[in-house]
Amino acid sequence: MADAIRSSAEELAAMVPDGAQIAVPPDYSGVSMELTRALVRRGVKNLHLVCVPVTGLQGDMLIGAGAVSTIETSAVTLGEFGGAPRFQAALKAGTLKVKDATCPAVHAAIQAGQKGIPYMPLRGMIGSDILANRDDWLVQQNPFSADEDPIVLLPALRPDFAIFHGLKADRQGNVYLGIRRELFAMAGAAKQSLVTVEEIVEGNLLEDDATAAGTLSSIYVGGVAEARHGAWPLPFWNEYATDDAHMQGYVAAARSDEGFAEYLRAHVLGESAQAAAE
Repeated sequence: MADAIRSSAEELAAMVPDGAQIAVPPDYSGVSMELTRALVRRGVKNLHLVCVPVTGLQGDMLIGAGAVSTIETSAVTLGEFGGAPRFQAALKAGTLKVKDATCPAVHAAIQAGQKGIPYMPLRGMIGSDILANRDDWLVQQNPFSADEDPIVLLPALRPDFAIFHGLKADRQGNVYLGIRRELFAMAGAAKQSLVTVEEIVEGNLLEDDATAAGTLSSIYVGGVAEARHGAWPLPFWNEYATDDAHMQGYVAAARSDEGFAEYLRAHVLGESAQAAAE
């Protein structure tokens, strides 16, 4: 839909109300850090973050900014840069509800949402501490087995929004996601997707044989905005690598409340730059 085209990440962020459930991808998949920063600037609160299946800088930043009340994830980690400082601080302070999951469980629940079915069965968690702490996951007897055969039933995940970064979109609102099938699953499960892209292009991506198979139809897209290097400082496919120096600086700053607040002022809110200009 041509009306899906938005002027900026700020306009996309304005579409996310307080208390929304949003699905986000892992750092390697296509994270919209530009939209993440816009959400922080908007001051969004009480988000339920569904990580498909993990999160890193994006989740840590939103948690540190006080935007997240609940997180459903298999892990929160900055990978080679270490632990997630603001996530760890929120855990210690008791200000964050954590719904532990496993990677297969999150993917299965998202796929159930994508397929429009109420739940998805999955093995592998019976007897685990994770299962013991998830009262929304049910253990049932396999109805097709005459023997005792318990299986876990996971309720479908149907987030309000899927938020991610793609390579390009056309003016009809179709978005090229290449081989990132988890992004397609997130978009299919969510009520709508809010997407930043490296560029808006002419033509129709679904009508081009070279791009059609990797293109998300605009029927799943609530809004898309151009944001060049919109995943920075995270990597984006083969387009650009992680900004190692920036990530190291983030980790060092985010270890303290004061350091994280200064990081936001300098790199998200722009207050340091504005004060310097004045």
